[in-house]
Amino acid sequence: MRTRLKLKPGQRGTKKLQAMYGDRLVCVRYRYDAEQGRRLKTIELIVEEKEWSPRDRYESVEAGFDHMAADQLASATRLVETSGSCVSTLTDTAL
Repeated sequence: MRTRLKLKPGQRGTKKLQAMYGDRLVCVRYRYDAEQGRRLKTIELIVEEKEWSPRDRYESVEAGFDHMAADQLASATRLVETSGSCVSTLTDTAL
């Protein structure tokens, strides 16, 4: 199945859905199934809205963080490449 068209609310092909769902409508997609010979119209809706404020990632990580211990651990840690994924292992000096 392939998506050929993604439309924003208000564009041609979205008018009836926009009238039904209003501001909750995010987009309309037309998907085509070559095997079945069908066109599907799908929609994306907003179903919930809450207030949210992003945290500063770096500020929250640094609170209560021992930089000296982290440096020692980082120097004792080496990355080993195994079958396409990165695995962190500790050397004997860190233990």
